Amino acid sequence: MQADCITDAFGFAPIEKRKVVACFDGGAMTSDAGGLLLGAADRAVGLVDRLAQCFADARRPELIEHEVRTLVGQRVFALALGYEDLIDHDVLRHDPVMALLAGKLEARRKDCAPVAGKSTLNRLELSTSAVTRYHKISHDAEAIERLFVDLFIEAHRQPPKQIVLDLDATDDPLHGHQEGRFFHGYYDCYCYLPLYVFCGRHLLAAKLRRANIDASAGAVAEVARIVAQIRRHWPEVRVLLRADSGFAREELMAWCESNRVDYVFGLARNVRLVAEIAAELEQAAAESRHTLRPARCFKDFMWTTRDSWSRRRRVVGKAEHTAGKANPRFVVTSLTQDECGARYLYEELYCARGEMENRIKECQADLFADRTSTATMRANQLRLWFASMAYVLMCALRRIALQHTQFAKATCATIRLKLFKIGALVRVSIRRISLAMASGYPYQRDFALAHAQLIGAAAH
Repeated sequence: MQADCITDAFGFAPIEKRKVVACFDGGAMTSDAGGLLLGAADRAVGLVDRLAQCFADARRPELIEHEVRTLVGQRVFALALGYEDLIDHDVLRHDPVMALLAGKLEARRKDCAPVAGKSTLNRLELSTSAVTRYHKISHDAEAIERLFVDLFIEAHRQPPKQIVLDLDATDDPLHGHQEGRFFHGYYDCYCYLPLYVFCGRHLLAAKLRRANIDASAGAVAEVARIVAQIRRHWPEVRVLLRADSGFAREELMAWCESNRVDYVFGLARNVRLVAEIAAELEQAAAESRHTLRPARCFKDFMWTTRDSWSRRRRVVGKAEHTAGKANPRFVVTSLTQDECGARYLYEELYCARGEMENRIKECQADLFADRTSTATMRANQLRLWFASMAYVLMCALRRIALQHTQFAKATCATIRLKLFKIGALVRVSIRRISLAMASGYPYQRDFALAHAQLIGAAAH
């Protein structure tokens, strides 16, 4: 499992009259020993096996060295460990921890490593929806989408009374001439416009879309699919949708009202809306001048557009005066005044959607969901799903194993740095595989707690 390395010694400045020498002769070692926690988390939720079942393999069995399950696991584990590119796997295929995570210590053929390199993984990423002459691996997109929701449902020990689904669209900048590439004026770049659906930290959908569309395009279909799947398991759960003004569209609001789904959406301001809260804006300005501090007050009223809405709806206006000028904001909701007062609705319920931005940053910055550099949208969608599954696996680890540690609310990048990047010497004998991890590792107690929780979860 060890790659060919340079064995010459490297000399450095002496310390206390002793020579300092370094050499690549340590044998089977890894810098990702903590990745074993990822493997334990995967066994607790069965993510990799179930994701692999969403693929079909029509390759000749006698010629297969790396099964689809190995390929899928490699991709998900590597992303979680911080390796975003396929080319990284030409080195990772010799890493002992990657072999352990794949459950495969040796290759059947002498000229192969235990796990796959970039070329074999590329065939996985380029898989189509049906087997063809040139694509022997296919994937079921609908099954992958269902798996996200299944994993979310299974993360709850008992049905919640209410869930809040956050919707948002974001930019995925492109730097080549990928299929579906369009310039987006708001983001000022060529990009995709993926749609994300979260419930707290849980990721329920990641849909890759072209950028020449409205932010809400396809939202009704995605929400309808997710809500239907959730209600098959939790028929009594109350569902609330939350999103910015890009989703305050008649089609989505009407669907919610017809399907027992509540919503609170931002509402783009216009002169008519601002005129509706003119008195409140004057009141806020007077208070701000008196106190020399920002001031805000709220107005609750029924509202409809001139031609795009089919009915009158409840709107809450925030009349705020800050930094010497007015800052009006509006939300539209299906919740009644008895259920939720104006101030609470805006400040506590609607503004909490901003936390979703942190989840998207984790997906794109920490798990590389923005590495959509292949030629086709189909392959880029699959890349987005792999990154999203890596995020789901990290969330499972955080939920199951880290709740009693200092990393209970840590980002994926922090968890990776503090818990996964552990140097270790790997020894393989007939009876055991031993990882001698660095004695000076500073988070041993947290690692031990996480391990105990994962072993307990596997036992149940």
